[in-house]
Amino acid sequence: MPQTAAAVTEHPPGTIVGQTPGSEFAPLLRTVRSQGLLDRRRGWYAFAISMNALALATVVTGVVLIGNSWWALLLAPLLALFSARTAFIGHDAGHSQITGTKAIGRVIGLIHGNLLLGMSYAWWNDKHNRHHANPNHIDKDPDVVTDVLVFTGEQARDRVGFRRWLTRNQAWLFFPLTLLEGVALKFHGFQDLRRQAPRERAVEALLLVAHVVAYATLLVTSLSPGKALAFAAVHQALFGLHLGMAFAPNHKGMEMPDPDGERWSHLHRQVLTSRNIRGAVLTDWFLGGLNYQIEHHLFPSMPRPHLKLAQPLVRAHCQELGIPYAETGLVDSYRQALRHMYEVGEPLRAE
Repeated sequence: MPQTAAAVTEHPPGTIVGQTPGSEFAPLLRTVRSQGLLDRRRGWYAFAISMNALALATVVTGVVLIGNSWWALLLAPLLALFSARTAFIGHDAGHSQITGTKAIGRVIGLIHGNLLLGMSYAWWNDKHNRHHANPNHIDKDPDVVTDVLVFTGEQARDRVGFRRWLTRNQAWLFFPLTLLEGVALKFHGFQDLRRQAPRERAVEALLLVAHVVAYATLLVTSLSPGKALAFAAVHQALFGLHLGMAFAPNHKGMEMPDPDGERWSHLHRQVLTSRNIRGAVLTDWFLGGLNYQIEHHLFPSMPRPHLKLAQPLVRAHCQELGIPYAETGLVDSYRQALRHMYEVGEPLRAE
């Protein structure tokens, strides 16, 4: 399968002519459901949430006990690592992977997003669900709209001034820019409060402010102003980098549906636009299960530990239908994503 994001104007590969919409996905759904892979794993998540909370508490306690010393900065990378784990839990809560009760899922999301990370759960959930509905669709996926980065030649041609320079060099700037992602997520969350209903806005705002106050209090009472700023900079930069490393391989450089072309089926839309990352237990943990991106997009509510169990079923089903199933190593996934961004910016470098 070509690893560029050129719009597909012809019928997607593997389409079975004459099938009713969704019929190619229905047998896979029945198999997955019959094997219990859509059943909740409350015990698994309870353990994961508890261990993550313990890890965060240990790091915070370490900062307090070490006190005003540059040695405290050694804990910033650990806090970034477990902050990313916290984000993954909030992500799973948003997809109803943890519980089928919407109210409980929202509480888990608010705690892990707003309170622990200063990241708006409502903003993220709205944006991420729109991405899932139409991945890599230039008009409907908020993750590929024209912003700091662009993903098509049409987007690149419209860039002017500093943004044009960014596009020319976006492949080289991608990972440095992710160092700002942690702060950007917080900014977008506060910005989104204006969109929210009054009651939702009050809860979200209260928890976001509580996070900022608690985070600042921890640092300024434990460290000198200079050390506190250095700790926050390292923590937020590595947190953003970690999230960027987890999300970058998933769709960048994969197929992008033609907005004016034929509508794809659910199976084609999710499989052709997604890329899996090969690995083992460490890869699963580091990427929060998002390395099974194809399975996650086909079954968003599937609990994280079941994704790897569903993978052989999905791969075999795609093979039977002749649908390309993209899977590669972690390093190669970054190479493919960066190569695509490099190619998008190439016409501007030739000027």
